[in-house]
Parts: sequence; structure tokens; C-alpha cells
Amino acid sequence: MKKLNEKEEQVMQILWRMEQAFVKDILDSMEEPKPPITTLSSIVRKLESEGWVGYESFGKTYRYYPLVRREEYVKASFQRLMLDYFEGSPRQLLSFFVEEQHSDPEELARLLDEIKRKR
Repeated sequence: MKKLNEKEEQVMQILWRMEQAFVKDILDSMEEPKPPITTLSSIVRKLESEGWVGYESFGKTYRYYPLVRREEYVKASFQRLMLDYFEGSPRQLLSFFVEEQHSDPEELARLLDEIKRKR
């Protein structure tokens, strides 16, 4: 699965949250500084041409909706992160999380309990 750039991902996050939206709705949901509506329209059309979003036509207006589920993108992104930064090793990822993020010991204990239950 292709990695989205920052603006594309921002648009997709809004569509995943709203489930469907017109370009103006997407723009209204964006934080400052907001892009020009023409730039946003270009991003949305690119996402549509690449199969990320579909649309319903209302005359000359289009309402967009996600075709790729957020969960699918998260899974692919996480796999890419594991491969790019942790050599595909869950052990390296977990070690980083425990050692570098100064995680709360109680939270780590809860996570360990969850891991044990999944076995």
C-alpha cells in the first residue's frame, strides 16, 4: 500500500472521521493554515484517481468517501515502520518502546498481561 504524504493523510483522517464529506467540509475541518480550496480539490481528486476515495455526484458537486479503511492503512503503516526502523523485529520495537519512551511500569505490566492472554 502506498504511503500517503502529510496533506493526503490529513484529508484521509478527516474522511475516515466524517465518513463522507464535500471538499468544503474537509476544508472546514482542517487546522490553520488551511490550503487554498483549489489545492485541496487537487489532493482529493488525486486520492480519488489512486483509489483511496470514491464519490457521489450531485450535479457539479461531489461528496467524497473513503474506499480504503483506516485500519488497513494503519496496519500497512505499522508494518512499514517495523521494517524501516526495527528490521521487522517485534522484539526491537518493544525494546525501543520500553527503553526509549520511559513508559509507565504499570502500563507496561498491563500490556504484558494482554500479551500473555493473547497466547
